[in-house]
Amino acid sequence: MDLRVMPERMSAWLARRPGWFSDVLLALFVTAIQVQSVTEYGAVLPEPVARPASDFGYAGYGLVVLSGLVIVVRRRWPITVFAVTGVASLVYFGLGFPDRMACLGLFVALYTLAAYGDGRRFLLIAGVGTAVLSVGWLIAGADVQPREALAWVLLRIGASVISITLGESIRSRRVIAADAQRRAELAERSREEETRARVDAERLRIAREVHDTVAHAIAIINVQASVTAHVLDKRPAQARDALRAIEQTSSRALHEMRAVLGVLREDDGREPHPGLAQLHALAGKAREAGLDVTIDQTPAAAPLPSAVDSAAYRIVQESITNVIRHVGPTQVTVTIEVDSDELRIQVTDEGTRDPVLVAVGAGGPPSSGRGITGMRERCQLLGGDLRATARTGGGFEVVARLPLAPVAARP
Repeated sequence: MDLRVMPERMSAWLARRPGWFSDVLLALFVTAIQVQSVTEYGAVLPEPVARPASDFGYAGYGLVVLSGLVIVVRRRWPITVFAVTGVASLVYFGLGFPDRMACLGLFVALYTLAAYGDGRRFLLIAGVGTAVLSVGWLIAGADVQPREALAWVLLRIGASVISITLGESIRSRRVIAADAQRRAELAERSREEETRARVDAERLRIAREVHDTVAHAIAIINVQASVTAHVLDKRPAQARDALRAIEQTSSRALHEMRAVLGVLREDDGREPHPGLAQLHALAGKAREAGLDVTIDQTPAAAPLPSAVDSAAYRIVQESITNVIRHVGPTQVTVTIEVDSDELRIQVTDEGTRDPVLVAVGAGGPPSSGRGITGMRERCQLLGGDLRATARTGGGFEVVARLPLAPVAARP
């Protein structure tokens, strides 16, 4: 066997040793010290004239051995260990056996009671027990000679108080460390949850941006392609215009998609923030798809918050996309009203009026998919609301309300 490996194995074993191993070593050490100290006494400090520990059938040795070995279970039953060592101490000094280090096991028991207890209750037990032991010690040492030997009694009392104080200090430090660890873990979990929430919110925002961009472009392309297929043979000039509109729409959609993907790559910091300033450009693209769009916009007295401005544009864009996809050429009216505390959006259409586009699949009721749900989510994130309903006289209406102040700041 390689002797060089033995120290490493010993270190590894000590690192994973069971908890009772150190208590066994401590109990053997305390027992040995107590037995050795009571064997010879009176050599250093004045001590009471005491009978040898071998009297009464070696009862003194038995008591110090008992109070030493019981330390093995000090962590599991701290109150019981304190009671055993305390009673052994009272009996030992009541019979007049010598002092020296006979109370070492008791001091260890008091330290354990304070250090590994639950705080106030165990500390009260240690304090009351020490008071009772002090009275017993003083009674036992009332007639000791020489009188200077009373210092041993005071030493026992003082050492007991110090043991309790040291144990309570260790327990308090342990409690503070555990509390700090719990707070750190809670803070870490909170940071992880906050990070996860931000990631989810960003993922949802990007999904909305992609949906709004792609859905609007595809809807226009679909309508223009349907018109092209219908008039290609009869009216080539109109078909050419439709193909040109498809080309321009797809180019704009690709440009916006690159901007969105640029945010994900973090390459140049570009981020699409369309707003109501682009509303007329949006209406122009819708007119290319066959809609008759009218914009009725009340100018704002002050610049709109960027979140509200972007959400308003996306709501109008998605509403027009739904008209293109499900209705076809028709009259669309977009009304934007801004007052002191909110922005109101109303998009109405007159319903399907072109039987040709109905035949090729452009007609039909508004979708119950993600379009209206996405618009409603945008409103709710800003503290607003959205209503999308069919009109009595035909057509469809979308009404949205967006607060201009942040939700947290509103009364």
